[in-house]
Amino acid sequence: MADLAVRRATAEDLQHAPPHSIAELVDGVVHVQPRPAGPHALAGSVLSEELGPPFRRGRGGPGGWVLLFEPELHLDGDVLVPDLAGWRVGRAPSLRSVAFEVAPDWVCEILTPASIKWDRLTKSEAYARHGVEWLWLVDPATELLEAYTLREQRWLRLGGWSGDDVARIPSFDAIELELAPLWVREEDARKG
Repeated sequence: MADLAVRRATAEDLQHAPPHSIAELVDGVVHVQPRPAGPHALAGSVLSEELGPPFRRGRGGPGGWVLLFEPELHLDGDVLVPDLAGWRVGRAPSLRSVAFEVAPDWVCEILTPASIKWDRLTKSEAYARHGVEWLWLVDPATELLEAYTLREQRWLRLGGWSGDDVARIPSFDAIELELAPLWVREEDARKG
């Protein structure tokens, strides 16, 4: 019986993803998921608001970072779209690019029921393979933020923070981060 060759997907295959979805490619496999809902959007927006001034702009913090919302990364055949990503200024790619070919120093993935396995397993392994130094996983459903650092191509968990914690979380530990504003709570759900 003849061997059947399985065609590996390429970045070109992502162009056929449905509109209003996020399409990614890791190890030749395409993953498509719907745009996330409110809890995901709130967590990403709040993190951008809190980290931007001190780390991107140097207001109340050290500056020295380029932080982007959903950049498209093209890394050795993989196409990844982290929820948030950051590069130290000296390593940052040109912001005129549509796709970025320099692995970020930090990525943050905000977990949803549709993305939890993909983000925790497949994408985190790809980030490690591409040398991303810091990984945050934020789960709005459980009100949990976990931070990891890359050691010998493996993720080392630095800790977890939840609920109303106020913490200094590597790699952005120059400031205290309030977690409560990241979460949609019952009183928030009634507002809108």
